[in-house]
Amino acid sequence: MTYQQETIKPYNDGAKAEQVEAMFDNIAPTYDTLNHRLSWNIDKGWRRKAISFLQQYHPQTVLDIATGTGDFAIMAAQMLKPKRLVGADISEGMMAVGRKKAQELGLQDIIHFEKEDCLNLSYADNTFDAVTAAFGIRNFADLDKGLSEMCRVLKKGGHLSIVELTTPVSFPMKQLFKVYSHTVLPIYGRLISKDKSAYHYLTKTIEAFPQGERMMDILKQAGFQDTVFRRLTCGICTLYTAKKNG
Repeated sequence: MTYQQETIKPYNDGAKAEQVEAMFDNIAPTYDTLNHRLSWNIDKGWRRKAISFLQQYHPQTVLDIATGTGDFAIMAAQMLKPKRLVGADISEGMMAVGRKKAQELGLQDIIHFEKEDCLNLSYADNTFDAVTAAFGIRNFADLDKGLSEMCRVLKKGGHLSIVELTTPVSFPMKQLFKVYSHTVLPIYGRLISKDKSAYHYLTKTIEAFPQGERMMDILKQAGFQDTVFRRLTCGICTLYTAKKNG
């Protein structure tokens, strides 16, 4: 493991994957509202930048890892217009919200939500033209294995696009973000979601997650090349893009 993902858990007892699944099932009904409010809707622009990178390659089959309530999958379907888009997640509660949204938008024949262990995907090697992830890989119990699986199911020459929350590195945003993530985020998250542990856990994962040049090295070790990162909104979020060898 690159960092101690397995030791950062939402609750006290049980395996990491089971706890993450339970946590997201618990907060699924309020997740979209909290996501947009806590980021002042900036998260929509971050997703758009990640999808815009893929537009030049015209992927026809796309896998969205840790798809959650499907915001990224829906936007990707609308912008990329692929023949098939799979949203994979361990939380049925989150995907139930996503399925409803996709159906309301008439995208149910394009977007398919499937329960998957992101560390042991059921898909064959070289299946997808593009693999994406938005704000989900921090929750992997084993980041190296999860990224290796994403690379395995990606076609040779296919592209990866990830947006992930990160900690700003420059003054004063670094200090402001620390105060915000340790006070406003968990308090507001607890009031809306009624899960007092979830947003404390999310703050811990952001702080522990490898970023920037370190993340570039991890992506290369997983089998990717042409790795690039771009900090967004003063470093609160980072866009990572790469290509599969071959």
